[in-house]
Amino acid sequence: MNIKNKTILVTGAGSGIGKELVLALLKKGAKIAAVDIHEDALQELQKSVGGKGDRLATYVVDISDKVAVEKLPKDVIAKQGDVDAIINNAGIIQPFVRVNDLDFDAINRVMNINFFGTLYMVKAFLPFLLTRPEAHIVNVSSMGGFLPVPGQSVYGASKAAVKLLTEGLYAELKETNVRVSVVFPGATQTNITKNSGIDMPKPAESDSQKPAIQMLPASEAARLIIEGMEKNKLQIFLGKDSKLMNFLYRLNPVFATNLIAQKMKSLLPK
Repeated sequence: MNIKNKTILVTGAGSGIGKELVLALLKKGAKIAAVDIHEDALQELQKSVGGKGDRLATYVVDISDKVAVEKLPKDVIAKQGDVDAIINNAGIIQPFVRVNDLDFDAINRVMNINFFGTLYMVKAFLPFLLTRPEAHIVNVSSMGGFLPVPGQSVYGASKAAVKLLTEGLYAELKETNVRVSVVFPGATQTNITKNSGIDMPKPAESDSQKPAIQMLPASEAARLIIEGMEKNKLQIFLGKDSKLMNFLYRLNPVFATNLIAQKMKSLLPK
């Protein structure tokens, strides 16, 4: 996809990967519809873009609200003329507990934002994208969407649903003008834990002596996503850990699952 002069919508645009996507896309000459549930974050984003502010419009929307999402395409088109791509980046994690200890309020919140929020956005915008000469849907899944991560099992299930939804869309839309990509971030420097209202558990003392996982900067994650869009890639893996675990899980699912389980063991309640 040619980014320049395209109108691209980004969810979760107020921070982390979403904010970096907005900044990078503006540099490439795109017009941006920035969506976030946090109005203050969108205000800070507007301030940070400087002279490019005329190509940025912000929308305070809860993507888990189906009615609000269904109104969004007309609002964006009325304000910005058209929409050529959507990047469904917004998402949250669950508390670091086993499924047996996870209450249904937390389960529903994760599924409603991560899966249904993505689905609502796709259903709302796809009819409009199909009318454009060139269009793109990018859905952000997770390394946890193809590899089970103990303590994030429901989060992983929501992201696995995003993975298969996106790959199904790819197959369904092959003969159309709409290209489709699914993104699998590994460990990335974002504030998803804070935005999810989750306290990050402290590792066991023995684990604290081990080298920390090298996290991918959010700006690099954004660059790789945009590069994948430009190349019309179906699968976009972010970070060495995501690429490695994808390889290991395909090669030996049991070994890869046990490896992750061992790494997560110290973060889970006894």
